[in-house]
Amino acid sequence: MEAARESMAALLDAGLFGPAQTLGCFLVSSAGAGNDAGMSMKVESLVQHGDALYGEKEFRRALNAYKQAMQYSRSIPRQATSNARSSVSATGRSPSPNSSNLLSFNENEVKFKIALCHSALCEHREALHEMEGIPSKVRTLKMNMMLGKLYRISRNSRTAAVCYKECLRQCPYVFEAITALAEMGLSAKEFSLLFPQAPNRGGKVLGDFVDAQRWWTRYVEAQCCIASHDYKGGLDIYLELMQRFPNNVHILLEIAKVEAIIGRNDEAIMNFEKARLIDPNIMTYMDEYAILLKSKSDYIKLNKLVHDMLHIDPARPETCVALAAMWERKDERKALTYAEKSLRVDDRHITGYIMKGNLHLSLNRPDLAVTDFRGAQELRADLRSYQGLVRAYLALSKCKEALFTAREAMKVMHQSAKALKLVGDVHAISSSGREKARKFYESAIRLEPGFLGAALALADLHVVEGRNKEAVMLLEKYLRQWADDSLHIKLAQVHAATNMLSDALSHYQSALRINPQNEAAKNGLERLEKQMKGVDPDAPEEDEENEEDDIDDRDEFI
Repeated sequence: MEAARESMAALLDAGLFGPAQTLGCFLVSSAGAGNDAGMSMKVESLVQHGDALYGEKEFRRALNAYKQAMQYSRSIPRQATSNARSSVSATGRSPSPNSSNLLSFNENEVKFKIALCHSALCEHREALHEMEGIPSKVRTLKMNMMLGKLYRISRNSRTAAVCYKECLRQCPYVFEAITALAEMGLSAKEFSLLFPQAPNRGGKVLGDFVDAQRWWTRYVEAQCCIASHDYKGGLDIYLELMQRFPNNVHILLEIAKVEAIIGRNDEAIMNFEKARLIDPNIMTYMDEYAILLKSKSDYIKLNKLVHDMLHIDPARPETCVALAAMWERKDERKALTYAEKSLRVDDRHITGYIMKGNLHLSLNRPDLAVTDFRGAQELRADLRSYQGLVRAYLALSKCKEALFTAREAMKVMHQSAKALKLVGDVHAISSSGREKARKFYESAIRLEPGFLGAALALADLHVVEGRNKEAVMLLEKYLRQWADDSLHIKLAQVHAATNMLSDALSHYQSALRINPQNEAAKNGLERLEKQMKGVDPDAPEEDEENEEDDIDDRDEFI
């Protein structure tokens, strides 16, 4: 069967896992086990068959094949096994499950493959058990990377950090390890100790090395800023790196993601669109982009984005979240099924938890929303998870928990106007707390004068306390600097409440000129027109017609 084994290797190298899987059945069933050589061939065939099954994503069957190989290998004399190990090590062959170059059994590599199967099946505890059986001295870069992920999933951050540090010692450009270590609190100074020493030629440090070290250090500093919620500092560094690496899709996406988190929605949308112009098939963070388009009621672009994502990869969690965003306006329960699907695909997908939590709030299930937002926080706490938790607690009338959460956000994001507003939102719930709310809103505006959210909240507070004139003056002041549809809508609402219907009409029309798809402006204008005709806008209509959806929800999108 020597020719068949060579063909098996060729099939695996070519990525033809289907034919390799079938050929593996023949090799496994034909390999004799009457002597050491026959047993070695049996083990080799089982490992290769496992590689083919792994390539076909039949992880449970691959796991069984690898475990059988381990069992059979134990009956091979130790000397033969050690010779095989040294043979593989000397050739430097890949430990990947899809590699066909494993011509001799290597126990550590097979343990790694078993761990990969367990991980693919979300059996993280079993995967960690296998990986811990591999001595630290022989762990490859991929092994250390996987161990770091598994320790982090098991909430053993200290040991995870050790593994990620070892990854960076082996290769400083493992960006996933940089992000993970930054989120675990490693400082930029500690990172610098992991970067390799500069090579010398004739006593001079190479220029390329100095340049690489410089931008690597700045990238690390940006990650550390963002992990510590210093979003402005992180954005400034990313913008500096964009000067060095124009049209860098990765940095553009990182900038857009941070802008989305802190509420700079227009800037985030612009950068997501830039990234898609450079690489139309990019999927990273495209669910974040979809959520922004939904918030802007730009269903034409959202429809196009979801169509593109389904064409590129319908199985990605980002696609599921984008579908949830698309369906939210029409059918919230169907949107929820897509959000849940995104977490079945990847149970560590933060945007999936955020989307699911917001949908549960819309469906009046704040108790479930609390669980969703906590799930997001356990992975990586950011402003959106704090905002979601506060909203959920307030919906449950748990004001103490809401205030504690808002204060925690303010503590970890001490330079964030959004966090200050969040504390103000909790105080504004009760009449006794409105004065405190006003102070927090004003502090947020002083910290970030362009923060429209705080201005709108302060205007609402003025209205609640009967200070309609102050509300109008505040909103008009902002409108002179920012032509924003939300400001026009708020002004229209204030004018309508004080029976200044013509002024309200003018502002609703202005909002729709800025954003023709704005649902709040459309609904407000419809109510106002009824009010101007002397009709009660809340009275039910006998022959009420269902509105046509602006978005083309074709069956191919499901």
